[in-house]
Amino acid sequence: MINTDIFKQVVHSSPLEDVLQSLETDGTRGLSGEVSTQRLKQFGNNSITHEKKKSLLVVFMRQFNSPIVYLLILAAGLSFFFQEWLDGAAILVVIFINSIIGFYMEYQAERSMEALKKLSVLPAKVIRDGELKEVNAEELVPGDLIFLEAGDMVPADGRIFRSSQLQVDEAALTGESIPVEKKVSQLKEDTTLAERINMLYKGTFVTKGNAYGVITGTGMQTELGRIASLVQSAEQAATPLERKLEQFSKKLIKVTVALVVIIFFAGILNGQHILEMLETAIALAVAAVPEGLPIVATLALAQGMMKMARHNVIVKKLSAVETLGGTNVICTDKTGTLTQNKIEVHVIVTPSGKYDVSNGKIVNSDDPAFQRVLACSVLCNTAALGVNGSETGDPLEVGLLKFAIAQGTSIEAMRKENPVVQEEPFSSETKVMATRHQTTEGKSLIYAKGAAEELLDKCTYVINGTEEFELHGALKKNLLLEAEKLSASGYRVIAAATRMAGSGEDSLASGLVFAGLIGMIDPPRADVFGAVKECKSAGIKVIMITGDHPATAENIGQQLGILEQGDRSVMIGKDMKDYDHLTENEKDDWVGTTVFARVSPKQKLDLVNVLQDRKHIVGMTGDGVNDAPALKKSDIGIAMGLRGTQVAQEVADMVLKDDSFSSIVLAIRQGRIIFDNIRKFVIFLLSCNLSELFVIAIASVLNLHFQLFPLQILYINIITDVLPALALGVTAGGTSIMKQPPRNTDEPIIDTKRWAAIIVYSVIITLTTLGAVFISHYTVHKTETWNPELCNNILFFTLIFSQILHVFNMNAAGSRFFTSEVMKNRYVWYAVVACLALLFISYQVEIVRKALDIFPLSNEDWMISVSMSLLSLIVIQIVKSLNLIRQ
Repeated sequence: MINTDIFKQVVHSSPLEDVLQSLETDGTRGLSGEVSTQRLKQFGNNSITHEKKKSLLVVFMRQFNSPIVYLLILAAGLSFFFQEWLDGAAILVVIFINSIIGFYMEYQAERSMEALKKLSVLPAKVIRDGELKEVNAEELVPGDLIFLEAGDMVPADGRIFRSSQLQVDEAALTGESIPVEKKVSQLKEDTTLAERINMLYKGTFVTKGNAYGVITGTGMQTELGRIASLVQSAEQAATPLERKLEQFSKKLIKVTVALVVIIFFAGILNGQHILEMLETAIALAVAAVPEGLPIVATLALAQGMMKMARHNVIVKKLSAVETLGGTNVICTDKTGTLTQNKIEVHVIVTPSGKYDVSNGKIVNSDDPAFQRVLACSVLCNTAALGVNGSETGDPLEVGLLKFAIAQGTSIEAMRKENPVVQEEPFSSETKVMATRHQTTEGKSLIYAKGAAEELLDKCTYVINGTEEFELHGALKKNLLLEAEKLSASGYRVIAAATRMAGSGEDSLASGLVFAGLIGMIDPPRADVFGAVKECKSAGIKVIMITGDHPATAENIGQQLGILEQGDRSVMIGKDMKDYDHLTENEKDDWVGTTVFARVSPKQKLDLVNVLQDRKHIVGMTGDGVNDAPALKKSDIGIAMGLRGTQVAQEVADMVLKDDSFSSIVLAIRQGRIIFDNIRKFVIFLLSCNLSELFVIAIASVLNLHFQLFPLQILYINIITDVLPALALGVTAGGTSIMKQPPRNTDEPIIDTKRWAAIIVYSVIITLTTLGAVFISHYTVHKTETWNPELCNNILFFTLIFSQILHVFNMNAAGSRFFTSEVMKNRYVWYAVVACLALLFISYQVEIVRKALDIFPLSNEDWMISVSMSLLSLIVIQIVKSLNLIRQ
């Protein structure tokens, strides 16, 4: 175990050797696996401790903190006051049952959200036992050696011991918006946090260059951890959907109160007992307002998000699920998203010849240009291949290493003989990477690779055979034409160049000697064509954005059906003006284009702005640190899980674990299903509750001889509201879900047409329920005097049966009844069986039967009750099939 006094040491002002010694770590090989395991036990996980989780007891007691519960307690108190002991006790039982149901749903929602949080794992590149490997950032310990490059989040506090053009954005810690240059140095002890240029801090991110550092603090021992310990976590803001549900519930309460007041006074005027009418009014208010709606919706959202996670889509924000259903434009990267991201070198073109190296073919060539391309593939490269076959780094660079190995090159030996001493990392602006190496003979060599056009601009000579010639205009044009031909054939093309290095040079990528072109294949994913076709049928436009050559982009776009005959041609980044200088016609051109090539991150952001100006809901994919602004600005930011930088993943709304375009389409489909399911159970709950209101209102206003009792209303609420609504929340979705146009995100959950459907459903259920009572009285019993107890029971059971069967009316418009998504939902059937079982228990258990005023019914009355319930189902299905209502 290391001494914990290291945390009290002033790390930034201590000599680097002392820091490494204090941490008992090897500055080359890092910690061993055994030591890192011991230190993880000693220091704990590298994570920030959040606010203490609420206990189960607190969650349970919170269920009683509700206006609805207060109303029920008032009703129970009044019952006890008037010595209605059974009614009072029954109401308390109802309160307890409702609280248990609410507790279970909230507990499940919290568990689902906790499980989702665990899926968002931040990886870190660490050197252990002399090997560079990826581990969960929470497993980092003091003394670990980490490697960081542009786009990486800094996973813990550390001291830099090697860097190249390193810049770090520390706005999250210091508030400084401009990235800070960092380097190896020893500072004074009184240097402020913002000026410690030799330190890295958890929560910041690398914007440029790369670095190696030794971790000096993890978890709560970091600067970020110390700040976190001083403040409490802010509560999560309500999602737009939750706010809509809350606003909707408030409106519903107002309408319910108005109806309940009418029913109450109508009953009093008709000679009903004031206590009975008061209890009825309270029971109606409780039954009519679906107060558990927000938590049921949250549970449906969380379960839907878990389902997406099982299909490689991590949705980080609940609000994103609602937006997914309204997305009508997807701007997607080509590499790795539309293609397989399994990059293989297929062809090398040098001024002396063309070499087929596909499928690992060995080229025994003494062409100096070919040998330089081979060396460049290994040395101008930060990727690594592990002894166990593991791959670390950019897939393109991994592909170059595999090409070199196939040619018989020892990567380890070549890198050992030519150690890197300086690096200019690849950036989306320069599109070139360059490195300087010191050879064993004492020479200094520069290797560079990058986009063919950009690299050729930085070349002044070309190697042909054993000689170097000046790269004149005609030759440069021929080389660009060759690159164009390769791109048009579907190859991804980069160029390689070298030169001897002079002393005191500022720029590595200048005055280079062109060596050759490298043609790589990254085939389209097999499932993308179908996914693009599905998007088009769903009214979603797919736009492909790539930094590749226009000819490559056009080839892939045509293969996938994104670019079709008659579409606008590929738009090239150099032809795109800044957003502020665009005319309306030029904006229209952008909106009408489906393939963009050689596009910069800034132009991605401009494209999002243009699309949003035209009221589109935009999903944007991105993987680089410079993509973060576009991801943040888009309505749905989609980061890549395999090749995406940690910064992109941090600002995105969702992360694709497999980087696949098909996963985006699956997420949109699931987003539509989730919102559709929420709408289903809202319509179901409201139409059931409204039917209860209508039944009681008609019986009160018309002074009928029968009426539902308060406890019966509450019992109906328990049986028919909860289980079917939860079952509808996990419906798989109809076959037409991706054949509908995207939903307007401003559209309310229940619009005017759906309100009309709810009223029609409620009226039909009300009429068939009341009809059952009249049919029983006039056809079976045929007596002049009414039997209120019998009529009440027929009313009670018919209403329950009708509401249970009503769940099958929630099938999508146009779907066949017996093969609909609701009929196929096994949870709906479980809910129906459970509801019927509860009803059977209420009929068989004496104490429950007595509390609910239930009496035995004749076979004829049971037949009437069931038949009229089925009739309500049939009538509603006929009305739906005639398209008289919209659900």
